[in-house]
Amino acid sequence: MLYSHHSNWLYGWLRRRLGCPHNAADLLHDVYVRVLVSGRTPTSEQARPHLMQIAKGLVVDRHRRQQIEQAYLEALAARHHEYAPSPEERSIALNALLRICSMLDGLPPKVRETFLLSRFEGLTYTDIAAREGISVATVRKYMLKALMACFVALEGEGPLSTNANPGMPAC
Repeated sequence: MLYSHHSNWLYGWLRRRLGCPHNAADLLHDVYVRVLVSGRTPTSEQARPHLMQIAKGLVVDRHRRQQIEQAYLEALAARHHEYAPSPEERSIALNALLRICSMLDGLPPKVRETFLLSRFEGLTYTDIAAREGISVATVRKYMLKALMACFVALEGEGPLSTNANPGMPAC
């Protein structure tokens, strides 16, 4: 009943938002899969807000994935042409980047900031402690937590879902 009452409305919203009927259909499917997997069916009054919340999250995830993929492709294009990773290697690397991005989003803000300052700005633990107003021991604790999360993200079970459908044309 949830699907039959709301799928046309949600598909229309997704199609307007994404500008592509194929991507809208994929995300519509993903919304209902999420509802089924959660085991939580909203009441009729909460159906549209619930479906919209899930759909918005999936649209954001899709946009983030496209940004990461574009940045990765640009980085590959800037590399020496003698090294051209295979499509399989590109897919593996992109999935690893997506897992790391997801892991970073799941970290507490202070832990994430500490990790980013260390790994992407090259600050020492002492510099991070001074900048953030925390002790070096706290920086070490935050870095351990972030690195463990990174390890789990990269060594976790199964590949990250990409929501890609190779049989569908690109929009």
